Amino acid sequence: MIVKYLKVLLLLVIGVVFLACEKKAETGVAEVHWDRDMCSRCVMVVSDRKNTVQVRNPDTSKTYMFDDIGCMALWFEEEKIEWKNKAIVWVTDLESGEFIDARAAFYDTNNITPMAYGFSAHKSKNSIKKDEEIISYDEVIKRVVKIGQ
Repeated sequence: MIVKYLKVLLLLVIGVVFLACEKKAETGVAEVHWDRDMCSRCVMVVSDRKNTVQVRNPDTSKTYMFDDIGCMALWFEEEKIEWKNKAIVWVTDLESGEFIDARAAFYDTNNITPMAYGFSAHKSKNSIKKDEEIISYDEVIKRVVKIGQ
């Protein structure tokens, strides 16, 4: 009789341990392992702290790292990512290096970026030189896809 209760108790303890170890779904920017993480498209090591992009699949919480926003845009197209319009996308601000909402960012077009697409993100329009063209996230994607065709 005692053996039966011990087995039940053991199963309960194991169940509680597994529930406690369950990883909760992430929602924010994942930790970047600079010079070790690799671009999900071109497999280049991510090291440029001013042009990095991170994408989170909202359904699975899985994150994907990119060394250039151009790689991300082409990856969406080439891999036929069905959730691309609801993807959570962060990009590093050219000035501060902090991750910002890529869809709300402002982009200029004449930068040296890891894969030479030239688009860099800014949190504010004010950080872009007055004579530079300013475009939106959607325009960046449109131009990169056109280049990649």
